[in-house]
Amino acid sequence: MRRLATATAFLIALAFGAGTAGAQTRIKDIVDFEGVRENLLIGYGLVVGLNGTGDDIGSAIFTRESLVGMLERLGVNARDDDLETDNVAAVMVTAILPAFPTQGTRIDVTVSAIGDADSLLGGQLLVTPLVGADGEVYAVAQGPVAVSGFSAQGAAASVTRGVPTAGRIANGAIVEREINFSLNQMETVRIALRNPDFTTSRRIAQAINAFVGGPIAQPTDPGTVRMLVPDSYRNNAVALITDIEQLRVTPDAIAKVVIDEQTGVIVMGENVRINTVAIAQGNLTIRITETPQVSQPQPFAQTGETVTVPRTQIEIDDDKDKKLTVLPRQVTLQELVNGLNALGVGPRDMISILQAIKAAGALQAELEVL
Repeated sequence: MRRLATATAFLIALAFGAGTAGAQTRIKDIVDFEGVRENLLIGYGLVVGLNGTGDDIGSAIFTRESLVGMLERLGVNARDDDLETDNVAAVMVTAILPAFPTQGTRIDVTVSAIGDADSLLGGQLLVTPLVGADGEVYAVAQGPVAVSGFSAQGAAASVTRGVPTAGRIANGAIVEREINFSLNQMETVRIALRNPDFTTSRRIAQAINAFVGGPIAQPTDPGTVRMLVPDSYRNNAVALITDIEQLRVTPDAIAKVVIDEQTGVIVMGENVRINTVAIAQGNLTIRITETPQVSQPQPFAQTGETVTVPRTQIEIDDDKDKKLTVLPRQVTLQELVNGLNALGVGPRDMISILQAIKAAGALQAELEVL
């Protein structure tokens, strides 16, 4: 049993989950509401104050031009000078603008070197505008960069832990522009399912209609439910969404088997079924052992020479004890796990077996290989 525990850990865990079929989930945990979303921001800036671990100005032309341009804006003419500093690094700054931010709100930013800098440890990010997909500036970032990784080196050895060329600035950006979106003025609200499914979208609409007492919600496709704002919630869509997202439904999902061949992970849904099929699994193992021996003449012998005599031992293991196992028609996930365990196979062999069952047309599920 100890040998099979690791081999079927993921299958057993999900087979246990099959016993909890029908568990209800809040609507807010499986959907997104129209207009309530995050936005991605990006910017280009300079980190200064590095202890000789910045970009090589001679090779990183963009760092040099950025530094010269910044100095010129500050009234310093460095265009004709031969800059030799290695305490500056060019970086990309990224951030996530939350939904409905107000001016003055602070958000976290991530700073990543794009040149040949060795480390951003101890650096200070200068004022960096952060723009959205529309090219408008929504936030401005500045502050000391916190780096979790480090690197150190000597004449003959070096050590690096983590990623010293990337860091974060907690509350490092200030929101300068708000996203105008009047949620309370909406007459209809679209609900987007994170995992589109016809059955789930219909169940969500039915739960909303039962709560409100009228046909205000209708599924338009597997991933969208369209909901009218009733008169009792007029100009108060926030209250409607607050009440709706607490309703509970039972999400449905297609029968699916997901396989990661690199790690040997197998994930099965509870609706996976297999038609009648016979399975036999076995491996042919050939072991060749070389044990050469040395033959030499007796002491003080007048003739003869020392030679190496080869000795080869070959062993063949064809797993004759492996037998054919029959899985009955329409077995459940638990029965499938028990059948695979009875074969005494590991994750790698299970992957091959599942692929062979799918090729035979007996696996009634979608098979996805990562």
